[in-house]
Amino acid sequence: MSQVERGVRPVDRMSVLQKVADVLSVSVAELRGDDEEAGPDERPDAFDIIRLALTGHPAIGSVLGTAKLPAPAKQMEALRRQHADVWELVHASRYAELAPLLAALIPGLETATRTADDDQVRNEARDLLADTYQATAAMMVKIGEADAAWIAADRAGFCAEEAGSPLAVAAAMFRMAHVFLAVGRGDQAHHIAASTASALEPMITSQAEPGVLSLYGALHLVLAVAASRDNRRSQAREHLETARTIAGQLGQDRDDYGTEFGPTNVAIHAVSIAVELGDAGQAIELGQQVNPASLSPERQARYLLDLAQAHAMRRQIGEALHALQEAERIAPEETRVHYVGRAVTRELLQLSGLRPRPELRDLAERFGVLP
Repeated sequence: MSQVERGVRPVDRMSVLQKVADVLSVSVAELRGDDEEAGPDERPDAFDIIRLALTGHPAIGSVLGTAKLPAPAKQMEALRRQHADVWELVHASRYAELAPLLAALIPGLETATRTADDDQVRNEARDLLADTYQATAAMMVKIGEADAAWIAADRAGFCAEEAGSPLAVAAAMFRMAHVFLAVGRGDQAHHIAASTASALEPMITSQAEPGVLSLYGALHLVLAVAASRDNRRSQAREHLETARTIAGQLGQDRDDYGTEFGPTNVAIHAVSIAVELGDAGQAIELGQQVNPASLSPERQARYLLDLAQAHAMRRQIGEALHALQEAERIAPEETRVHYVGRAVTRELLQLSGLRPRPELRDLAERFGVLP
C-alpha cells in the first residue's frame, strides 16, 4: 500500500488491484468505483442449475435406501452416452447445453455408485462420476463460480480415489489450484500445485506416460501464474520453462484430463504471464508468434482476452476492442462473464471518454458493464 500511495508501484494489473482491495477489505469493484459484477437478474440459468445439482447430498435417496437404480445396465448406457459429450462442451464453452447435462449426470452417477448390483458397473460409474465432477469444476471456475467449483473439485478427488484412479486425483488437485487462483489465493494455489507436482515428479522419466506429463506440465503452468501474480518474476519464468520442457517431451498438444496441455498452451500461458507481470509489449510480441487454432474455443478466447488486456495497458483501444470481439465470436458464453473481459471493457470505456465507439458501447452492453 505504501508503494502504491507513493507512486513507486503502479496499479497496472488486476492482480495488484486485487491485493490492494484485500488489504483494504473491499471488493475490486468498489475500489474501482464500479457497480457490482452482476446482479441476480444477470446470472445465466446455467449457473443456478449446476449450483442446485451440487447442493446437499446428490443421492440421499440411495443412502437412505428409498431409491434404487432401475435397470442398471440400461441406465448406465444412457449415462455413458451423456458423459461422452461433456468435455467437448466444456472446451467449447457451451454452458447452456452443458449445465443440464451435468445436473442430470451427477445424481444419476452418484446413485449408480451406490445401488448398482454389479462391480463392473459400479466401478465404471465411479470413474465417470469423478470425471463429471472434474468437468463441473472446470466449467464453474471459468464463469467465476469459485465456491461451486471448489465443491466439485473436492468431490472429484474423493471419487477418483474411491475409483482407484491416482492420476485423476492429481487432476482434481489441478482443478482445485485453479479455484484458488480464481479467488486470488495464490498461496493456496501454489501449495496445492507444488505438492501435487512434487508427488508426480518421480514419475517424470523418458518413458513417462502422456497423462503424467500433461498433469505435471499443467501444474507448473499454475505455479507460473501464481508466481507472476505475486510479482515473483524469476520463479514465474522458471515454472514456465519447466512446463515448456515437459511440453517438448510430450511433443504435441493433447487433452489428458481436460488440461489441453502441450506446446501451444505453454505459448499462450507465456502471453498471460507477461500480462500479469505488467509487460504489455512483451505479451503482444509473444502473441504474434502464437497460433492457438489447434486448441479449444475456450483456450483461444482466453488467449484473446489476455491480448486485449495487453493492448488496453498500452491504451491501444482499437486493438483491444478487436481482440474482445474475436473472443466473443469464438466463445460468447465464456467471454461475456469472464472477469478479464468485463474489466478490460470497463477500462476501454474509461479510456474512450464521453464518446466511446458505438461497437464498444454495444460490447459493453452485452457484457453487462455499460454505465
